[in-house]
Amino acid sequence: MINAVIIDDEANNILNLQRMLEKYCPGVNITGSADSAAGGIALINRHQPDLVFLDIHMPETNGLEMLQQLQSKDFALIFVTAFNQYGVQAVKFAAMDYLLKPVDPEELIMAVKKVSDNLHNKNQQQQLRLLVDLLQQGLPKDDFRIALPSLKETRFVNTGEIIRCESSNSYTHFFLSNGEKITVASSIQEYEGLLLPYGFLRPHQSHLVNRKYVRSLVKESGGYLLLQDGTQVPVSRAKKDEVKSRLSSSK
Repeated sequence: MINAVIIDDEANNILNLQRMLEKYCPGVNITGSADSAAGGIALINRHQPDLVFLDIHMPETNGLEMLQQLQSKDFALIFVTAFNQYGVQAVKFAAMDYLLKPVDPEELIMAVKKVSDNLHNKNQQQQLRLLVDLLQQGLPKDDFRIALPSLKETRFVNTGEIIRCESSNSYTHFFLSNGEKITVASSIQEYEGLLLPYGFLRPHQSHLVNRKYVRSLVKESGGYLLLQDGTQVPVSRAKKDEVKSRLSSSK
């Protein structure tokens, strides 16, 4: 059994989530709930849960601020929020799970299964520490550390180490400067919004490229980017002007 607590400022949300867990995730045992950040901190300290379901948007002290106040963070975490953009950038950088209200049963089952499969994996604590660092320091202006969850482990790499990303259906392959390839079970769209502000280009629907690894823009064969490692990345007709502009810009 996974011992879990729910922290949400609305009682009906707590009740609905508890009923969904009873129906769809019988391996989760809810040991308590709280309707505020202060109550949530006391609840976590008292029960030492394996898993915390945490509402992001709460009055006075929100869920993200609450995390920063916790002394011990030895638990898995699933955010539950009604706001798609509220703090989600930092959550995505750390590859933390979040559920949008109203909670979809299939997404809930998948999130809980991921926790169950990795319950004793120290990567979860690393992800949580990364998230707290991002919240305390703010999103970095230059290079930053991003969590990439593969099937076997979650890797933490700097964006400067990523040469390019390539889409393969619902998977994204990350090619690193040391020759490694990391495959993540998320679409390339998930990473576009995270990486574009940090020097990446989207020359084609299936590709993201770190601008610092681009050697040249080749006009022949329909147009492609030649990277420093010799890789050729296609440039779609619709993206040519944007790519030229980004490559010639200092930002």
